[in-house]
Amino acid sequence: MAVEVPKMSFKTISSRYDGPALEAEILEFWRENRIFDLTLAQSRERPLFTFNEGPPTANGRPGIHHVLARTFKDIYPRFKTMRGYHAPRKGGWDTHGLPVEHEIEKELGIFDKQEIEAQIGVAEFTRRCRESVMRYIADWEKMT
Repeated sequence: MAVEVPKMSFKTISSRYDGPALEAEILEFWRENRIFDLTLAQSRERPLFTFNEGPPTANGRPGIHHVLARTFKDIYPRFKTMRGYHAPRKGGWDTHGLPVEHEIEKELGIFDKQEIEAQIGVAEFTRRCRESVMRYIADWEKMT
């Protein structure tokens, strides 16, 4: 018995490969069509696999070591999904703590609590810490 294969139209592909443009096109397709959400919806009734990823501290731009770690942390939930589990992912940000405070201390040339209190006050220091995190969020979201 012959199998009838539907005819498909293919768009012309440039001989020049533009990886970033192709990635942007694919990501846009995934966002518009909610592909990731649909995969989660399809697996909702399966056994739950929980993966708690430690959030990155957004006190600087992501480096190659962050990309490598994020890749490894992404592989296992994908594997578990392919093995029949429901593996939702929820990322977050560590927007406080010593790395963020240290960055602001370096920017201000202040290196202990007494100097912070005397020169700018705790409220202003805290505001600057929150503000500093927002400098890098777009870079981290692009990587995620």
